[in-house]
Amino acid sequence: MKMNTRNIAGAAVVGAAYAALTMLLAPFSFGALQLRASEALCVLPALYPPAAWGLWAGCALSNLLGGYGLPDVVFGSLATLLACLCAVKIARGGLGWGRCLLVCLMPALWNGPIVGAVIAYGSGIPWGWGWVLCVLQLAAEEAAVMLVLGLPLLRLLPKSGPLMRLLSEGGAR
Repeated sequence: MKMNTRNIAGAAVVGAAYAALTMLLAPFSFGALQLRASEALCVLPALYPPAAWGLWAGCALSNLLGGYGLPDVVFGSLATLLACLCAVKIARGGLGWGRCLLVCLMPALWNGPIVGAVIAYGSGIPWGWGWVLCVLQLAAEEAAVMLVLGLPLLRLLPKSGPLMRLLSEGGAR
């Protein structure tokens, strides 16, 4: 992906939107029960690959302001970046229903085990079944947000002519 000034600015806007939405909905964004509506934005790299880096930065900033400390800043934002980079790869083959579902499941696949472990560790949950339940719970929460908010977003955004023209000028698919 070509990172010119326009794409860097676009990624910054996406990252700022992620951070703002996360902090606006902070009671639901942090803690043992996380329903981050901002995670729905993780579908954007499927349409605009530079957004992956903006989402990584926005997640790092959000986790710095309200997460589980340095492990959450490092590993939580890394999980978001990996999910977003996977979305870019998946979208290269087109965005039919199956690929849209795969894009939406990437945050659950990456954040579930990584952030689930960070939360379990940060909450002092003893190693064992408590960690497994924490990982499964976070993966289910991510999947719910992505399927309820992310999937409709991913299916509707390409139908917006002006938005897609703007994104295509900046390196979108």
